[in-house]
Parts: sequence; structure tokens; C-alpha cells
Amino acid sequence: MYRLFYKEQNMAFTRRMFLRGGSAAAAGMLAADRLAELLMAAAPEGKLRISSRHFGSDVLKAKEAGLDGLEVGVGKSPFGLSKQADRDKLKQAMKETGVVISSLSMDLLNGLPLQSTDDAPAWVETNIATAKDLGAGPILIPFFGKAHLLAGGRQWKKPDRENLVKRLKVLGPKAKEAGVTLALECTLSGKEYNDLLAEVNAPGVGAYYDIGNATADKLDPAADIREMKDNLAIIHFKDRSKPGWLGEGQVKMEPVAEALKAINFKGWIVLETSCPKGAVESDKQNIATIRKLGL
Repeated sequence: MYRLFYKEQNMAFTRRMFLRGGSAAAAGMLAADRLAELLMAAAPEGKLRISSRHFGSDVLKAKEAGLDGLEVGVGKSPFGLSKQADRDKLKQAMKETGVVISSLSMDLLNGLPLQSTDDAPAWVETNIATAKDLGAGPILIPFFGKAHLLAGGRQWKKPDRENLVKRLKVLGPKAKEAGVTLALECTLSGKEYNDLLAEVNAPGVGAYYDIGNATADKLDPAADIREMKDNLAIIHFKDRSKPGWLGEGQVKMEPVAEALKAINFKGWIVLETSCPKGAVESDKQNIATIRKLGL
């Protein structure tokens, strides 16, 4: 029953997008140039663009915080953004504020792993279409909790890895064709990411690195960033030590900044920090820290 429900939902979503495509084409073309300009715009003074996970899809709050973008979660259902009307509202808010949707996040895959859930590849395909419609380049594909790729001692869960590689070989080219990147997030080292992506050997798949998780897992973020180079699609900034301000905790921010400059990173920085002063003021402070680092 569960699989049948999601299969029907996926088919319905795909059909709705097709049927609405023709009727919406004329209206969409009128706004396409403005939206394209926003999606391609560089951050002030040529700096990296900064996004956040703190505001859901509230673009106005993101604007208040001084952000360039938002990472939006699809929710508990893979079809959380399947309604064209909801996406159109987001696109209108993007045009009005200049804040774009940097990325989508499929957090539900932590409990329903891509590598072992029968319907998960179809859900990812659904959100590839959603990301394309919103102009959101990366889709966060998480591997935590039940979905974690590593067992104790940093040993791979071999059956999971083999199945994941097979699925990514199929999904990656579809993402690439849509202008989307499937950004894998797990506590892998730079070498482990490189090895996995070399095995996948498909376009449209990259690494989503989290400097806070990496530091907590005894990895070296600066070294990993340099090792990953072109495989690094997008990056989470956070510090898991209290109170969690960037530059004041366990994560050594200066080496991270220098590593990003060394590889000429052009992707998004996404804040997943704690918010001691509330989301708006906390994001403002962390943005200021990032800019002081020359990013």
C-alpha cells in the first residue's frame, strides 16, 4: 500500500507538470529572464553566495537576514513541493526579493534510504523536476541515521554501497540533463568522497560537505576540501560546539576559507548553524564572520 501510494503520487505529479507546461509557458517566459538573472547573479563584490536552512521557504525572512538564498526541505513527503501553485509563489517571491532557492533537501531519505528503499529513486526523480522548475542547482541527498554509509571503524556497508552506486549511475545523468546536482551528504573524508564518486562515474553527482559534522567526526575539513576540489558541489557551515558561532568554536574557519579559495570554489555556502539570537540575527552575525574571512 505504501509503495502504491507513492507510485500514484509520482505519476500524478509528473502528469500535472506536463499538462500545465503548455498553458503556463507564455506566462513563464515573461518572467524567465528576470529569474535567470537572479539565479546567475554573483554575491556582492564577487563573494560566494550564502544560503540558510533556518527559514523553511520564507523568502522574506531570508531577505531580512541578508541571505542570497534558501535551502528548502521537501518535508516528510517527497511530494512536498509538487504543487505548481506553491512553486509559483516561491518564484514570485524570488523575483521580488532577489533571494533564490539555492538547493533542496530530501531529509526523509535518512529514514528511507536511497540505497535500500524501492521507491526512493522515483522520489529523487520527482525532485529533480522540482529543482529544475525552481532553479535550485543541488539536491541534498542525506546519509545519516538508518541511511549511513559507514559501519564502525569507517568500514563501508558493502551491499548498501553497491546498490547506491547502481542507482546513482542512473539518476546522475538525469540530474545533469536537468541542470541539477545530486549532492551526497555523509561524514565521509575527502578521499572517501572521491573514491565513491569515481566508482559512480556519472555526471550530476557531487559531494555535500559539512564542516561541523566533519570536525566532530575527527576529520580535517580544510584538507578534505582541497582533496575533493571539483567534486565539492555545496557546503554546510556550522560549528557543533556551544554556542555555535562560526569562528568561535571547534571548527578552524581560517583554514577552511583558505582551502575554498585554493580550489576556486564557486558553489553555495549554506548555514546550518545554531541560532542563539534567533534565526535572523544569528544568520546576520555568521554572514559577517564569513565575509571577514574573504569569502
